[in-house]
Amino acid sequence: MSKYSRVTTTELAKALNDPNVKVVDVRPIEAYNGWAIKGEARGGHIPGAKSIPLKWTRYMDWVEVLEEKDIKKDQPVIVYGYTKDEASRMAEQLHNLGYNEVCIYNSFVDEWIADSSYPLDKLQKFQQLVYPEWVHELIDGNTPAEYDNDDFVICHAHYDNYQDYEEGHIPGAVALDTNSLESTETWNRRSPEQLKATLEKHGIRCDTTVVLYGRFSAPKYDEEKFPGKSAGHLGSLRCAAIMLYAGVEDVRILNGGITSWELEGLELATEPTEPKPVEYFGAEIPVHPEYMIDTPEAKKLLNSEDGELVSIRSWEEFIGNRSGYHYIDKKGRIPGAIFGNCGSDAYHMENYRNFDHTMREYDEICQKWGEGGITPGKRIAFYCGTGWRGSEAFMNAYLMGWTNIAVYDGGWYEWSNDPSNPIDTGMPE
Repeated sequence: MSKYSRVTTTELAKALNDPNVKVVDVRPIEAYNGWAIKGEARGGHIPGAKSIPLKWTRYMDWVEVLEEKDIKKDQPVIVYGYTKDEASRMAEQLHNLGYNEVCIYNSFVDEWIADSSYPLDKLQKFQQLVYPEWVHELIDGNTPAEYDNDDFVICHAHYDNYQDYEEGHIPGAVALDTNSLESTETWNRRSPEQLKATLEKHGIRCDTTVVLYGRFSAPKYDEEKFPGKSAGHLGSLRCAAIMLYAGVEDVRILNGGITSWELEGLELATEPTEPKPVEYFGAEIPVHPEYMIDTPEAKKLLNSEDGELVSIRSWEEFIGNRSGYHYIDKKGRIPGAIFGNCGSDAYHMENYRNFDHTMREYDEICQKWGEGGITPGKRIAFYCGTGWRGSEAFMNAYLMGWTNIAVYDGGWYEWSNDPSNPIDTGMPE
């Protein structure tokens, strides 16, 4: 391949069988996931393509991203986007970084998408992972794609930090304290009666479309008494998992949280929006009890050949060097649990997110999980310290279309508080 040479559709289809060739999709992450944001006939991406949105190149760490995507300088690279200009701009930047075998594919819309015989991959439940313009259309009174409801509530999630909402929120969003959905004593989900009251208070019925998001403000474990107050978007994913458990049928996540809204230059509101309570949730909670398990079920899972308990904690927590929380004294891990690797600490999920806080390319997560024996064919329960990180991993699996999944709600907090439960420390065998 020579610099900027063009590949044909036939050549690209053939190249997909060569594991040494890397294909790069420079379109927005929502297009990669499956949204037809330009009105194209089909949504999704070329199988095996890596997602590096062109807009990332304004501020991303090239070395880190290209290493994460496993794109090496001695490999042929084929770049495509919606337009020739998009592909050429990425090709130019890769060439300047020392990638000498870079080609562009200019027929993605006209030929690949137009011909259904050419395959496209997509996030199975991409509709539940929305993007800023989709939300903007919704609040403007329009009908965005993949939406056929007339009842929606947008929730700005925070942990006991209403000031975070006052600082700026999406217009029309209501404030949702995570404490209203999980107990401040056990950090487990609240009772069905309490969940019902909270959801009804916030105007949410089982058939309401709920859009959840939060703000990530770089929590600092060693400097903050309550780091969770700076991890609102992580809290929003906890709320999403609990709402699915309760029975809200259409739960959607704003990919990247309020950061993605701000990066698009969209306006924030500071005046509060009061929720409009409803009288009846519309179903008996929990509609999906299978989405949450407690300690007895977690123990059964540990002894099952058809299931896995997955620890979404940092390595330092997993081997017992730190508990991860100011309010948890005991250190260690649940014997038999698989390491699911969240990132650096209890309030960060770097290994499940891109640097702009959007969810990481789902194939990358699935590959990492598969290497550890975490597969959709098993009963998988995710846990962390108290449920937030486990819920984010759960939501990733849910968006991928995995069905036999749950959050072990008690997590390390509940497990370690029972002296009869075994604990492992040190390097696992």
